[in-house]
Amino acid sequence: MLKFISHFLKSKSNLKSTLSNSRVPISRNFCTTPIRDSIQYDVVIVGAGPAGLSAAIRLKQLCRQNDTDLSVCVLEKGAEVGAHILSGNVFEPRALNELLPQWKQQEAPITTPVSSDKFWFLTKNRAISLPSPFNNEGNYVISLSQLVRWMGAKAEELGVEIYPGFAASEILYDANNKVIGIGTNDMGISKDGSKKENFQRGVEIKGRMTLLSEGCRGSLSEQIMKKYNLREKGGAEHQTYALGIKEVWEIDEEKHQPGAVLHTLGWPLDHKTYGGSFLYHMKDRQIALGLVVALNYQNPFMNPYEEFQKLKHHPAIKPYLEGGTVIQYGARTLNEGGFQSIPYPVFPGGAIIGCSAGFLNVPKIKGTHTAMKSDFLLHTSNGPALLFVGMLAAEAAFGAVNEGLDMNTYWDALRNSWIWEELYKARNYRPAFKYGLIPGLALSGLEHYILKGRHPITLKHGKPDHEATNAAQLHSPIHYPKPDGILSFDVPTSLHRSNTNHEHDQPPHLRLRDPKIPELTNLPVYAAPESRYCPARVYEYVAAEQNKLKLQINAQNCLHCKACDIKDPKQNIKWTVPEGGGGPGYSVM
Repeated sequence: MLKFISHFLKSKSNLKSTLSNSRVPISRNFCTTPIRDSIQYDVVIVGAGPAGLSAAIRLKQLCRQNDTDLSVCVLEKGAEVGAHILSGNVFEPRALNELLPQWKQQEAPITTPVSSDKFWFLTKNRAISLPSPFNNEGNYVISLSQLVRWMGAKAEELGVEIYPGFAASEILYDANNKVIGIGTNDMGISKDGSKKENFQRGVEIKGRMTLLSEGCRGSLSEQIMKKYNLREKGGAEHQTYALGIKEVWEIDEEKHQPGAVLHTLGWPLDHKTYGGSFLYHMKDRQIALGLVVALNYQNPFMNPYEEFQKLKHHPAIKPYLEGGTVIQYGARTLNEGGFQSIPYPVFPGGAIIGCSAGFLNVPKIKGTHTAMKSDFLLHTSNGPALLFVGMLAAEAAFGAVNEGLDMNTYWDALRNSWIWEELYKARNYRPAFKYGLIPGLALSGLEHYILKGRHPITLKHGKPDHEATNAAQLHSPIHYPKPDGILSFDVPTSLHRSNTNHEHDQPPHLRLRDPKIPELTNLPVYAAPESRYCPARVYEYVAAEQNKLKLQINAQNCLHCKACDIKDPKQNIKWTVPEGGGGPGYSVM
């Protein structure tokens, strides 16, 4: 705790010191009420992920090319850059080749090329080999959190100012409802709302342009989309999501196949639930193993964490893990709506970029590259998406701030880019599976091998994920085996491996819109689904007065995955940012 407080105070001191010694002004309003310091930049970016950092790098590159200078600030709620980054990740370097062509010479942590590509259909005891629909030639198996840290260093070399440990908690508007920046959380507030000895007022970070790159289900991005009706403006459907649960293992040398890539469908998920697993051989005897479960699953008794534990005991997966050691655990939601769910990304004063908007290519299982170009292109498996999205946003922002051009050029550039073409061709894969696994495989096979994205009809998504949950009376409880402590583990053990941490005595960042709904609706109607869909045991029902059960929220366990914000049947849980620096501490995810 003392280390965290020291880190925050040092970061805040450095922030003010840096700015007070630069041309960027800090304005203060001296009165009896503690008004926040106000800091001015040309461009403010929220989120130091692939998209946000790509945008920052590209902005500074454009400054050098045009012999000008724009001040660029990146805020990151994690304790350090990369701490909250989790992805598959098979990385497609297409966007990075555009952004930083010398990445190989500059020792980017991209060193393990894909060496094989397998696709299995799993039954309970068998693995049936299928033709691989993926084309990972030229791609690499990487840790996205490590790549992001490297990109952060490159951004700082160009003059970008990055401040980890600062959570953007609110949007700032001017009198005309134009976004003019963000406000960070107050620090040192106790649970009861009183100020502690280490209290520090939040800061207003103002910019001529604000780019939101918060990742999937970003809290500020969701507010902006609702305020400016960006889904309606873009003709977009609701977003659909999946929960990805991942471990990184260190395995025996003789079992390690650097660059080997495996994807699966089928078991342990039922045929009505979309999802699958991945196993990627990284460098240094490490493998990334994960399970992705679509959050429109119907059975409220399903527990994605326990399904992942079952996966590791499959006869085809178990041999890789035996004798190995888990290094890290984590979980994160991802956008799966694809082309149909992309909102209009531009709002007065800024834009939404990367996974916040939703540029994942579901059949490729990739989004990093699309996010980088939007920044770039978005691929969990493919790297360029997020990078590409960031680049496009940066180019539009540069024109808007430096030349007075219209920021709407971002939307035009996006629709004329290879991202748009790629996502359009892939638009019918995910909604095909709303009819079940076998029909989904048949329809997606038709799209992939014959129609190649040219089908004249665009399929619609089904119900929003929270509405897909059935009443418990329609299903039977699922009895999961106890963890053996060798391949499968209980939640507390896994949480320890995520390095997640929050100051216990702070206002809760997981809030109930109506505190009565858990006991009156979720428990009796849906059999307490929040106690199962959360991969960190944040929500549990405990005995209260008169032998009644009451919901207890263990916010300090939170992995910032956002599953609760998405899957709660009555949308009663609101995820807000905690104090900066809290949450998981990923290093190899």
